Amino acid sequence: MSGSLAREDVQPRLRGRFGHQYEYVESTPSTQLLLAANAHEGAVVVAGEQTEGRGRLGRRWLAPPGTSLLCSVQLRPEIAGERLPELTGVAARACAEAIEAVAGLAPELKFPNDVLLGGRKVAGVLAEAREDRVVLGIGINVNVPDAQLPLDVERPATSLLVETSRETDRVELLVELLDQLERAYDAWISGARG
Repeated sequence: MSGSLAREDVQPRLRGRFGHQYEYVESTPSTQLLLAANAHEGAVVVAGEQTEGRGRLGRRWLAPPGTSLLCSVQLRPEIAGERLPELTGVAARACAEAIEAVAGLAPELKFPNDVLLGGRKVAGVLAEAREDRVVLGIGINVNVPDAQLPLDVERPATSLLVETSRETDRVELLVELLDQLERAYDAWISGARG
């Protein structure tokens, strides 16, 4: 049910412009390191596993291989630099809306970058500004069994599997996430310029 996140399984289902430049790798230290500086806006890198995934303040993001949605998206917002930190909240809201649409759950946000279900962390967002771009990393615990969730973390973790008692199609979730993120990003850009 979790499905392959390979390009040929994802791209035919995309609804917008995000994800048309797409790369999938089985394992990487971090998807944040894989987006080339010259990649187009909306380029996406997805991994089956991150061996050195990280969140805000250098915290580790751990997930068993093939159980989570781990991706980075290239953005090129042409707005004032002081507005860039807002992107974290834009992405966290889009992530929560994607989870709600696909899994039927009602996530809450913990400022600035955590997505929670019942007070437990299900997803996180990391936005890193580099030169003329922002690399936006998103990690969602999708089909992680309760016994494999990390215990030595600041905030207790959960997964969509734990919360719904069923596996979630990771391709469906990725497609919804990219769609929600693109719409939220476009609205944010319009508002920031207006």
